[in-house]
Amino acid sequence: MAALSAARSGASVTLVEKNARLGGTTALSVGTICATSTRLQRAAGIDDCPDSHFADMEKFMGPLVERDNPGLRRLLVDTVPEAIQVLEELGITFMGPLPEPPHSKPRLHAVLPHSRSFVRHLETECRRLGVEILTAHRVTRLIQEDDAVRGIEIDGDTGAKRVDVQFGVILASGDFSASEPEYKRKFMSGPLLSIGGINPTSTGDGQKLAETAGAEVVNGDLAWGPEIRFLAPPKPSIVSQMPTGRLAARPLLAAMKVLPQWLLRPILLRFVTTFLAPSLRLFEEGAILVNRHGERFCDELNRPQDHIGEQPDQLAWIVFDDQIARRFAAWPYFVSTAPGVGYAYLDDYARSRPDIYATAPDIAGLAAKIGLPADALSRSVADRNAEISTSDPSRPLTTGPFHALGPAKSWIVFSEGGVRIDEKFRVLDKTRQPIPGLYAAGSAGQGGVLLEGHGHHLAWAFVSGLLAGRNAAGAATSP
Repeated sequence: MAALSAARSGASVTLVEKNARLGGTTALSVGTICATSTRLQRAAGIDDCPDSHFADMEKFMGPLVERDNPGLRRLLVDTVPEAIQVLEELGITFMGPLPEPPHSKPRLHAVLPHSRSFVRHLETECRRLGVEILTAHRVTRLIQEDDAVRGIEIDGDTGAKRVDVQFGVILASGDFSASEPEYKRKFMSGPLLSIGGINPTSTGDGQKLAETAGAEVVNGDLAWGPEIRFLAPPKPSIVSQMPTGRLAARPLLAAMKVLPQWLLRPILLRFVTTFLAPSLRLFEEGAILVNRHGERFCDELNRPQDHIGEQPDQLAWIVFDDQIARRFAAWPYFVSTAPGVGYAYLDDYARSRPDIYATAPDIAGLAAKIGLPADALSRSVADRNAEISTSDPSRPLTTGPFHALGPAKSWIVFSEGGVRIDEKFRVLDKTRQPIPGLYAAGSAGQGGVLLEGHGHHLAWAFVSGLLAGRNAAGAATSP
């Protein structure tokens, strides 16, 4: 979006991407954007406005509200309607808006058929506008001359070279959730240091480059994580392989409006259950967590997500009996929340994710199905049952058949630390002065704005890219 916006503003743009193809965390996301005052809201008869969105965002923040950047939050809610319009004009199709409490109105706009639609349409338009796109190239250094950023050094298949810039460099390189522990240790502590990010290439490249120019990271200690998430399926789902053009998306949208829920739900769940998090209520009802050796390794009621990173291969399985399984068949006993669907129950996982769901008449049979040592798993269940006292709300795991969900890992979904910026998306130094020629967007340029709740990180990605590109392209004439 930053490249597109700068090109539309008249700049000659080079986009440098270290991965072999474009997409980043956006391509891995469920693909929801939280927005008000959009065409879809008006079509649904929803009377909503950015002021209400601004106020509702605080409901997600709790005690962290004092650490938010209200100026950037204001830019987010005011500009996200334009960002949605830009995306729709490019050919991107949304469904919704969908509700998400505590939002006072339905605001989630979910992309169809999947999140790579964003990448494909933006890339196509960038190439049409003449943006030079260099994939498999890494930025190794910012070039500063006369106290301003004048270019970058990049390294790729053809070797290292310098790229000079006239207006500026925009850092839009994501978060640092998968960075090395030595870097994360500057801001974080505890289990966050030993686990990785859902996107393994989110290594904080932009933050590190900005720091060499005198910038500082804001809210570096905050993260969505550790959070338990199921592993992605071994093969892409049919939905995730659908073409991203309107010829595919619009019939899907039409079908979603007329198909009965019982027929539509399994189709949607094959996509949205890719990286979903299991509800901790499973453990409150008595499920246990075991590692690759079949061993129970923590108190499941005391932040089990903090301990998975210490286990072999950082993997864990959730094991429970049929009494618990029958309970997680209807609300309020859901296995996961699922954007666009509402809730995913055990039957949904059995149908849509057979790679992470197993059941067997006894513990030995379950162990064989999930590839764990039967003796160790049986011992873990027996030891847990022996621990349960009459005052314990949990029940012993004795009612077959037995069930398992996994493998799962603890991940950092997002790290919230981005470089400090002003409301023109200029990177600031430690004295709060702009570093000439340097801009930042997305997670790299989060600047202290808190993005709790579904759809706000993606909203910020597109809004900040739109504005950073526009501002950087106009830098030569701006005061």
